[in-house]
Amino acid sequence: MPSSSDITDAPRGASSIPRHSGELASIAMLAAVILILYAVWTRNVVRTAAIAEGHHGPWLEAATWLGILAAAALFWPASKALAGWQAKNQAVNAGNILSARINAAAAKDWAYITLGYAAAGLLALGFIMFVLANDMAVGRTFFYLPLMAEKYHLVVKAFWNNIFIFVVAEMLVLVWGLIVAMARLLPGEAGRPIRMLAALYCDIFRGLPAVVTLYLIGFGLPLSGIIPGDIPGIGKVPLTWFAIIALTLTYGAYVAEVYRAGIESIHWSQIAAARSLGLSYFQALRYVIVPQAVRRIMAPLLNDFIGLQKDTALVNVIGVIDGFNQARIIASNAFNLSAVTIVAIIFVLITIPQARFVDKLMERDQRRMRAGN
Repeated sequence: MPSSSDITDAPRGASSIPRHSGELASIAMLAAVILILYAVWTRNVVRTAAIAEGHHGPWLEAATWLGILAAAALFWPASKALAGWQAKNQAVNAGNILSARINAAAAKDWAYITLGYAAAGLLALGFIMFVLANDMAVGRTFFYLPLMAEKYHLVVKAFWNNIFIFVVAEMLVLVWGLIVAMARLLPGEAGRPIRMLAALYCDIFRGLPAVVTLYLIGFGLPLSGIIPGDIPGIGKVPLTWFAIIALTLTYGAYVAEVYRAGIESIHWSQIAAARSLGLSYFQALRYVIVPQAVRRIMAPLLNDFIGLQKDTALVNVIGVIDGFNQARIIASNAFNLSAVTIVAIIFVLITIPQARFVDKLMERDQRRMRAGN
């Protein structure tokens, strides 16, 4: 075990060598050992639980051994960290300060890599142990595979209603948010009342929780008679459209502010140049300002639409049979939440690609800004 200083009686210039690389290398090796021991223990628990449930088979044996091998793979970066620390000490003794600094930095890097992957592995194994806790009561409550296999098609079928609401509401929000943003930016004294009304709308619907707006629109409009229960030639208005109206009003306020921020981020000289060329105010917005603003706000817009997508699960409060409502009905009948887990998995699967796409857009914008600077 290395000492706390790593270097004693070191030559001149050794103070610039990264310290504590030896301690980090030792801790990294200890973390690798702990992870593999925890992996072996988890394998035994999983194997025992699978045998008790009658699900034990070759595929499970292969998966558990693969997990142990993955944990054992951390010995490689841990050994690289120890080797780097030893090479650093040899370089210090030889008076080669440059080589000592390089090896010390490499040892720290390999140690941090080991610790990072060890922490991730411990969290993953901890989740597995959580699922198996209390004699697999947690696993049977949230991940009861027979029920999930039997009912998943009902949940997926109902989830198409979430997708329909999301897609239609998103198209309406794009248009409605831009209208509100332009209303908030109307110039002159004549535009003051419109600006005030647009600001009031944004303040109200950004302050109201989406579930409250859904409840008020979903039950209030039919009760008030503004929208009749049966429209001649169309029939009864589905509750889905009331949900779309409510979500459009809610997210229209958020998106309007995103649009406004993007428009105001364009330098005033752009609109001045457009007006000097003979374009009207609205023509300048349409052809010059808004196209540039949309490019800048693409990532925030997509973030808002990810939130809109998730909030489609709230439409069950007005009786719309969406994926979550269908899963809730199944859970009430089966006294088990595995169907709700299906909905959670679907939401995550369709949200993660969008989130990564937003990250890529933000990285591209940052690269463009750095290149411009």
